[in-house]
Amino acid sequence: MRQRILSARGVRKTYRTAAHDVEALRGIDVDIAAGELIVVMGPSGNGKTTMLNCLSGLDSIDAGTVLVDDVDIHALPDAERTAHRARRMGFVFQSFNLIPVFTALENVELPLFVIGMKGKAARERATLLLERVGLGERLDHRPAELSGGEQQRVAIARALVAEPAIVWADEPTGNLDTQTAAAVIDLLLEVHAAGWTVVLVTHDRAIGAHGDRILQVRDGLITLDGPPAVALGDEPGRFWTRTQRAASP
Repeated sequence: MRQRILSARGVRKTYRTAAHDVEALRGIDVDIAAGELIVVMGPSGNGKTTMLNCLSGLDSIDAGTVLVDDVDIHALPDAERTAHRARRMGFVFQSFNLIPVFTALENVELPLFVIGMKGKAARERATLLLERVGLGERLDHRPAELSGGEQQRVAIARALVAEPAIVWADEPTGNLDTQTAAAVIDLLLEVHAAGWTVVLVTHDRAIGAHGDRILQVRDGLITLDGPPAVALGDEPGRFWTRTQRAASP
């Protein structure tokens, strides 16, 4: 039995504006085990990215608990939560989020500096990760000198360099053409096959089919948590909830 690495209970998040309140998460309960590939799917605007941000500690929550390595990350002071996130989590975003004035190598080194690694050791590890994602010849190139696929591979190397417990990937292929997107997904699948825990937000059903579990998010709730065969159902383009499947002929 795999070790549980994250446990969330009753997670709620409301965004408040002068005009009205938007209840983005309405009570998220989920467990994630070490080494799992969790694919998060569902319609746009229903809370997928908010859930990722709240479970990872990038965003605060209004109620509930999120335990990572049995540490309640939202009970930590801001500085400690940031440090815990830097040590135990890696992030891959749709927009790459690379620092434009840094080289590929410097972008990948940055998380190591945050956790206190310096000098030669940081440079060697960052170089190793960039070589691992096929960019050993592009170490000194800045983001503007790289293709979209290369920038995303830099982002993946940056996410892995501190050897986090969980890699969070939010629509990592959203800004890429089909062929480049397939290469990036292949790389993330290799990362998972090597033993990393990956939580991946996507709209792509073909990607979802590779997951250990699919979480379907609708209206701020997880409405399905199950294997791809159940989550994707038998009809192209349609999600099945447990209730719908039980009621179907």
